[in-house]
Amino acid sequence: MAQSLEGKIAVITGAASGIGLATTEKLLENGCTVVMVDWNEKALNELVAKLGDKAIPQVTNLLDADSCAAMIPEILKKVDHIDILYCNAGTYIGGDLTETTAEEIDRMLNLNINAVMKNVHAVVPHMSERKTGDIIVTSSIAGHFPTHWEPVYAGSKWAITCFVQTMRRQMIPHGVRVSQVSPGPVLSALLADWPEENLRKAKESGSIIEPSEVADAIEYILTRNRNVTIRDMLVLPTNFDRV
Repeated sequence: MAQSLEGKIAVITGAASGIGLATTEKLLENGCTVVMVDWNEKALNELVAKLGDKAIPQVTNLLDADSCAAMIPEILKKVDHIDILYCNAGTYIGGDLTETTAEEIDRMLNLNINAVMKNVHAVVPHMSERKTGDIIVTSSIAGHFPTHWEPVYAGSKWAITCFVQTMRRQMIPHGVRVSQVSPGPVLSALLADWPEENLRKAKESGSIIEPSEVADAIEYILTRNRNVTIRDMLVLPTNFDRV
């Protein structure tokens, strides 16, 4: 039996586009208030004007240490509490290791790993005190398979898979569920680095999914009764045959 999300307060990072925006829309449909976190202030303001009063903008640059540290305290000045933290913001590097730079590697690891850990670190005392909450992280199928065509990205997602599963166990006594969703290729800005020909072939063959289909998985995870935790949900295009 599913539980209602009516009245829940959610925080979603990377909320101005892609999976984050699709999940924002899905949770608003379920009666949630959603704090939309993104660095793009203009996009956030345009979106909340369209989405209504239950969408609240939070401008945060997760790659800036001070901005990242201020995120949860600033949000708790806007809302009474946080029921759901969805750490979704991330970036992508594909190709051979030698095709990227040290600076790009730092940026990816800071966003895909460090910012997630910092956000979770900041919200855990709040949720532990309330003895309830949900933390979800966007991982990837690349976090389960040695994807040799994207070693930096896959490495970041393997790290996050380990972090989520260790935190899941750590938070059990505190009534806080910790989960992840692991999509295959999603049609979003994250794949901007994909060669155009590869993207075209993926679309034509049905080897790519829409952000809304990942949002459906998030809805399923969150609406399970509290005695059930979905540790990880792999969401793959039916015709995706690379793993």
